[in-house]
Amino acid sequence: MATFLLIRHGDNDFLGSKLAGRLPGVHLNAKGLAQAQAVADGLADLPITAIYASPLERTQETAQPLAQMKGLTIQVLPELMEIDFGEWQGQELDLLRKDKSWNIVQTSPAGFRFPGGESFVEAQTRAISGLSALAEQYGEKELVVCTSHSDVIRLTVAHFLALPLDRFQRIRIRPASVTVLHLNGGQGYFGPINYSFDFKSELFI
Repeated sequence: MATFLLIRHGDNDFLGSKLAGRLPGVHLNAKGLAQAQAVADGLADLPITAIYASPLERTQETAQPLAQMKGLTIQVLPELMEIDFGEWQGQELDLLRKDKSWNIVQTSPAGFRFPGGESFVEAQTRAISGLSALAEQYGEKELVVCTSHSDVIRLTVAHFLALPLDRFQRIRIRPASVTVLHLNGGQGYFGPINYSFDFKSELFI
């Protein structure tokens, strides 16, 4: 049974205003860098075996302080990549909320495909496939960090909780939060979900 620490990347200047998606050059801001260091400090005592991240800069920057602390190389895992938002990528969230498809994304995402991009089903399938394959490489009680994106982690949690995809939007994954997933033979068992090392400040947000 491999244990995964699923970590969402930290804050960046797109967060809350634009849909960054797979745009290159989206880096952690000052708050995000502080969050990444807090994650490293919070996990310092754990015997972490390996660190993986999506191909995007903000996930690798989130993993970097922990990798340096543990003397590990960050390995890129494409299956952890952000959803391909297609034509929505880079758009202002205020404008997207006015799109007639926005309500579908929030209430019935299982049948939705982003224009020119990926469907939620495809994103969930690749994430689960990637983690399942990774689990085969590690033994019982080994800790593996996977730094990814909010929707990818939420879709993963929904799958292993047997939650219908149409309900995955009810799951919240904060920036720089840690979700603990024990994976054994295709079955998932969770420890803390959406745990933040700055939890008090975000408790009621």
